[in-house]
Amino acid sequence: MKKLVYLDNQATTPLDPDVLSAMLPYFRDKFGNAASVHHAYGREGKEAVENSRRLLAECIKGQPRDIIFTSGATESINLAIKGVCKKYQNKGQHIVTQNTEHKAVLDTCAAMGQAGWRVTYLPVDSDGIISPQSVFAAIEKDTVLVAVMHANNEIGTIQPVAEIGAICRQKNVFFMVDASQSLGKLDIDVNEMNIDLMVATAHKIYGPKGIGFLYVRQKDPKVRLEMQMDGGGHERGFRSGTLAVPQIVGLGKAAELCLDVKYEENQRLAGLRNLMFKSIQNAHPEVVLNGSQKQRLAHNMNLCFPGLEAESLIMKMKTVACSTGSACSSANLEPSHVIK
Repeated sequence: MKKLVYLDNQATTPLDPDVLSAMLPYFRDKFGNAASVHHAYGREGKEAVENSRRLLAECIKGQPRDIIFTSGATESINLAIKGVCKKYQNKGQHIVTQNTEHKAVLDTCAAMGQAGWRVTYLPVDSDGIISPQSVFAAIEKDTVLVAVMHANNEIGTIQPVAEIGAICRQKNVFFMVDASQSLGKLDIDVNEMNIDLMVATAHKIYGPKGIGFLYVRQKDPKVRLEMQMDGGGHERGFRSGTLAVPQIVGLGKAAELCLDVKYEENQRLAGLRNLMFKSIQNAHPEVVLNGSQKQRLAHNMNLCFPGLEAESLIMKMKTVACSTGSACSSANLEPSHVIK
């Protein structure tokens, strides 16, 4: 296949060579089950898992014990929303979220709606930003959870999660943040931001597919979840199943690399993005930049060309790999729910 210019990194990223190198020994010689702590092979696997847990905790300024490994962000979202709702259903049955969340959040909230929960979907402004005041007004006595993403997967808009977190803490409501697009790219402090649950995945940060994590606050306040997968009670009873040690090692290594280069990369990518947009704008003055110009991920650019059909335009760009919207909804030819 002819090498393309790859511009779809919010869908997935290639595996970093250093990440692959860190993973390979755990596919071969270091193959032990991390739960088999009675012999050296198992203890070696467990040590690697705990090292990655520590690296991820450092990335979000949390505690290692609060990191739960999963198969990816979608599983983490399901565990967080369904787990909290079922554990705290006696407190209330109301969820607050916003219209431009990833489908994994919207569909999970819809499932809770079918189970009898009320779900409030808050609108965003023309830049895709939700108003913290609207979150404050939407929280009711029976609200259990507020779910707002850190950065949008299509238009790159960065939400005011610290302000929303402060509101949730004031109102004694759990706050869940989808950080799939912001982990390793934006500063995250789960304590300063009052985040109680947070999800992320490896393949957005040059790590392997099939591995992610869920941060579950265990103190001030302690968050309890109802387990969604029965089995051996792994991950302190939150998520059963044999741990995928090679993938977990890859996730930890990818997070570590991000910590080392985050600020320099953000400056470099923002410069390239701005240069590219100005070049396109000079050639096509009618082009529209979707999302906020300032509150935006450094590497994101989402454009609208009035009068042109996106699918037709992409088909003509045979040397460029890009998308019209979320990879999780790419089979659907309907306009993106985010852009609408």
